[in-house]
Amino acid sequence: MRINEVEQLVGISKKNIRFYESEGLLHPGRESDNGYRSYSTEDVRILQAIHLLRRLALPIDDIRALQSGEKSLSLCMESHLSMLRVQSRSLEQTQKICGELAAQHVSLDDLDIARYEREMQEMEEGGIRFMSVKNDKKSKKKIAPLICALVFIFLFGLFIGFLLWANGEDPLPWPITTLFVGIFVALIVGVILALVERLKEINKGEEDEAFKY
Repeated sequence: MRINEVEQLVGISKKNIRFYESEGLLHPGRESDNGYRSYSTEDVRILQAIHLLRRLALPIDDIRALQSGEKSLSLCMESHLSMLRVQSRSLEQTQKICGELAAQHVSLDDLDIARYEREMQEMEEGGIRFMSVKNDKKSKKKIAPLICALVFIFLFGLFIGFLLWANGEDPLPWPITTLFVGIFVALIVGVILALVERLKEINKGEEDEAFKY
């Protein structure tokens, strides 16, 4: 069956089906005549299993280990349950601190930052995990699209400048000049819009997006 049918049957978007393929969790065949992906009944069953496990917040790596036989379902779930307990304790402590801060009715200037940093450090040494403020992975992912976009914008801007200079030396009919300039301006706008969408996608996180399904 085709990907559209699988999307309707399993309730997972095409984008996320392809994401699972890119992660090596799914290996559909190809139709001999046109090379399109062809999904079998077994592929649908695998996607349904992935759907269930992701709804339970099981990481992609664990699902891959299950498929390869590196881990049993029972062992995997015991490990996942242990992690969920840690997350639950961490959330309880986070809620407790937020409740204390709300009850104090103090301003940011009057907040005893050193005290809370010290207390949170002690809790982290005891196994509590607070939100990490590091985002190096996402920042690195943003570098390539930013550089590519800037290069294209620079080149298109260069073309516009050249057209305007050439038109000053040997004027063309204004409709033609406007047309060419308009084309490059449209290309620049297109690059900017594509960059914005890509940055949104990176901020959201492909894996996080797949987790929704």
